[in-house]
Amino acid sequence: MDSNASEKCFIAGHNGMVGSAILRKLKANKKYKIITAERSELDLVNQVQVTEFFQFNKPSIVILAAAKVGGIRINRTKQADFLYQNLMIQNNVLNSAAISGVKKFLFLGSSCIYPREAPQPIFEDYLMHGPLEPTNEGYALAKISGLKLAQFYSQSYGMKCICPMPCNLYGTNDNFDKNNSHVLAALVRRFVDAVEESRDCEMLWGTGEAMREFLHVDDAADAFLLLLEKWNSSDHVNVGSGKDISIKDLAKKVAYFAGYKGDIRWENSTQENGMPRKLLDITKINELNFKPKISLDDGIIQMIKIYKNSKIKNN
Repeated sequence: MDSNASEKCFIAGHNGMVGSAILRKLKANKKYKIITAERSELDLVNQVQVTEFFQFNKPSIVILAAAKVGGIRINRTKQADFLYQNLMIQNNVLNSAAISGVKKFLFLGSSCIYPREAPQPIFEDYLMHGPLEPTNEGYALAKISGLKLAQFYSQSYGMKCICPMPCNLYGTNDNFDKNNSHVLAALVRRFVDAVEESRDCEMLWGTGEAMREFLHVDDAADAFLLLLEKWNSSDHVNVGSGKDISIKDLAKKVAYFAGYKGDIRWENSTQENGMPRKLLDITKINELNFKPKISLDDGIIQMIKIYKNSKIKNN
C-alpha cells in the first residue's frame, strides 16, 4: 500500500478469479488504499453487515467482482440460487455504496445479458432486444438488474458507475471443479486427467458447435481499471478479445497442448450448448487503446500448468 495513497478502494470478491486479478494490478500501481474482507468477516448477502461495513470503512471507490458463478450445467439446474444470491449481493453493495457517498462504482457484468439470438458481433444497444438464453437466464437477469440499478443510482445519487460486460474469462485462480467449472477450465481438467490416466476416448458435453470469445483475466483486469480511470458514462461497455472459436476447436487446442492423442467425441445434446454464438463488438473499449496481451494459445498453456500445479499441491 502506498503511504501517499488517499482514496480507499474496496474490492468485493477479492479472492475470486476476477477480483484477485484486479487486486494484483492495484497492488502493483499503489494508487489506492485497498480494502478487502473475507467471506467470514462480511456476508454480502446480509444487508445489515454490508451497511455497517460501508459506514465504518467509507470507501470512495468500489469494485464489485463478487458473484455466484458457474458453468452451464449448474446454471441450468440452479437458476433460483443464481438469481437470488446475485440480486442480493448487488442490491446490498450498490445501495450501501450510494448512501455512504461512494464516488466511483465498477459493476462487473457478463456477456450473457444479451439475447440468445443477438446479431453478431453484439453491440451494447442489443440489450433487452430479444429472449435470453434459457440455460443461464437466472444469472443473466441478475446482471441486467444490477446494470440498471447501477445506472439508476448514478442518476439519483451522482455516483459514477462503470459497467463492463466481459466475454468468457479464464486464468489464474480459475475454478477446475468437476461439476462447477467454466468451459475452458473444464476442458483443461478433462484432457490433463485423460493423459495422466491413459484414457484413449473423451466424451464431451454438447455438440461443440457453439462459438465463444475468451479473454485472459489479467487482460480483463487491465481493461476494467482502464475504464475506471477513463470511462465517463454509466452506459455499459463490452470487454473482449474480438475473436471467437468453436468449442470443438477449443477442445482440440486444449487436447493438443495437454498432450492428449485419443479420440474426442460429442454427446450431441443441444442442452449443453448455451447461446449459439457470443462475439462482442469491442469498438468502445478499443477507442481507449485497450489491447489484450495474452493470446489464447499462451493462456491455455498457462491454464494447464496451473491445473497440474494445483493437483500436485492437493496431493
